Amino acid sequence: MLSINPSTNTERENYKLLIGSIIPRPIAFVTTMSKDGTVNGAPFSYFNIVSSNPPMISLAIQRSNGRQKDTARNIIETQEFVIHMVDEQNVEKINQTAASLPSNQSEIELSGLIPVQSTKISVPGVKEAKIRMECTLEHSLELGGSDSPGVDLMIGRVIQFHIENNIYENGRINPMGLGAVSRLAGHDYAKIGDIFTIERPN
Repeated sequence: MLSINPSTNTERENYKLLIGSIIPRPIAFVTTMSKDGTVNGAPFSYFNIVSSNPPMISLAIQRSNGRQKDTARNIIETQEFVIHMVDEQNVEKINQTAASLPSNQSEIELSGLIPVQSTKISVPGVKEAKIRMECTLEHSLELGGSDSPGVDLMIGRVIQFHIENNIYENGRINPMGLGAVSRLAGHDYAKIGDIFTIERPN
């Protein structure tokens, strides 16, 4: 078996090992709002559950050449954001929002996604997502990097769930109905494949 010391790798080499190994990764499409009212939207696959009591999620936003991304800056400034699950129906439009735009231009408008008003926060979501979660910022941490931080880690508290009726039943979400897609490496994504069950031991 190959054994690699990450300290001898470049950042890019470690990135490739991580995104090729930790698969599949759920994708969060995140909407935020700037101080001037511009709605920003971007997908992130460094994303997962932190807690169910209270419901909290984690979102790691990589910096670009030490520069904080619009999403991270907006979350810290407004303390609000919306997480959407990326699925087979919306992935093409959401992929368009990964384009690099000036901070005063909206990726929502570029991609043709339809804004929808949130219930408890000022940041809108998008209509095309079967599941969206209104979040407030619980914690933000600057991590990694050498001369300056390399990533902004956000812990968000979910304060409102929005779920399409036809994928929700008795408190559970139908995974095939959701049709979530996951991120692999490079330009690759994956759909939900065969589902199998293994009982947990007592």
